[in-house]
Amino acid sequence: MCRAREIVSMGNPALVDPTTVRATAAEAWIWGFPLLENYRTLYPQAVDDADPRHVGGFGVFRHYPQPFTPADTDVVTPDNDTPHSWAWLDLRAEPWVVSVPAEDRYYVLPLHELDTLYAGFIGSRTTGQEAGDYLVAGPGWQGTVPDGTAGVIRTATELIGILGRTYLGGTSPEAIEELKGIQRQYRLRPLHEYAGTAPPPPAPNPVWPVWREEVLGTVEFFSFLDFLLEFFPVLPAEADLRGRLTDLGIDGRGEFEPAALPLEVRAEIERGIADARAELARAAERTVVSTGLFGTREQLGTNHLTRAVAALKGLYGLPAEEAWYGGWAADSNGESPLNASEHDYVLRFGPDRLPPARFFWSATMYALPDRLLVDNPLDRYSIGDRTPGLVRDPDGGLTLYIRHKRPADAQHSANWLPAPDGPFTVVIRLYGPDEQVLDGRWTLPPLTRADPMPS
Repeated sequence: MCRAREIVSMGNPALVDPTTVRATAAEAWIWGFPLLENYRTLYPQAVDDADPRHVGGFGVFRHYPQPFTPADTDVVTPDNDTPHSWAWLDLRAEPWVVSVPAEDRYYVLPLHELDTLYAGFIGSRTTGQEAGDYLVAGPGWQGTVPDGTAGVIRTATELIGILGRTYLGGTSPEAIEELKGIQRQYRLRPLHEYAGTAPPPPAPNPVWPVWREEVLGTVEFFSFLDFLLEFFPVLPAEADLRGRLTDLGIDGRGEFEPAALPLEVRAEIERGIADARAELARAAERTVVSTGLFGTREQLGTNHLTRAVAALKGLYGLPAEEAWYGGWAADSNGESPLNASEHDYVLRFGPDRLPPARFFWSATMYALPDRLLVDNPLDRYSIGDRTPGLVRDPDGGLTLYIRHKRPADAQHSANWLPAPDGPFTVVIRLYGPDEQVLDGRWTLPPLTRADPMPS
């Protein structure tokens, strides 16, 4: 075994065996990857007021009521079902109160912690359609919950994010204005304002490190992680890893300095990062469905690799019981990619096989390889149970016609999901999926290649 090496961290010497550093660095990189991916979003939205994505700082909502079009290229596989409402909360000084109106449409305000696990959900599925005020309290708060609150959500981290979704009932100007009216009723208030009491002393303003993409693959990754750990008290299940990080000088004070590391230790950390990145890439390649990727701390436990895969493949994805995602990589003959310049396709849901969703379902078309919406003469980018004018089959089933050119047949045209003149993919979303979806009894029907239909 190599001799112990002394590392000086914050003036306190700690003995670290270089033979253990590589494994610790690999484990910690996997564990910390979602925190840095989260910070990649938090920094422009809540900290950098010069960034166009800035929401206005902490404690405010920024709403995005306009539906996506093919001209929007910043987000891949955009979802026009549920436009977003973004907010970030700093819970160090006091809790915040999230208030929602009574509404008869689907919505969800999921509260994600620094490591992207969910602390709780406010919305149609979990808290109902009634108006309510919900207290959101950080890990150290010991105060009294005020009367009148509908619920309390306790968090494991001092900084949290909210990526709200609210159902958009159409793309007309009237539908968008109606959505805006609902979004304006989502309120955020610090506890003292809600309770009518004196404000507490403000929390100190941290020196936020400027986000840079290249830090993910370097030892500086751990400088960012060290900063974020200030807002993340040690949990019992992670005490061992956090203790080994502390031995390396990564203890949440934000003073970790990679340049001060002995060369041997730094080299082992770099090897650990390479190991972790390769492990994450392999795990992501094996992951083809979203079930089990997203959820609460109770649901995912200490499965750090699963959480890292979720952050890599679908940051802020909803758990399957909230929204289920599926799609087709090949047609019923096993041929891929799907290509509307060569074939027309038919997707039939039998009368007893329609997507079973408590709220609604939709199927959205994306062009490949960019996974963006497809320009078409109907301005129809998705189709689902709330699409007006759909024509059911005589037996009560539903057949969708997926092709580039508009069908001449009126019924086919009513059920037409326009495809690009080339490769494509279709993503289906079920909001509030039935138990038979979650346990695998309901599965997607095949996407069948059809003979060319007359235009």
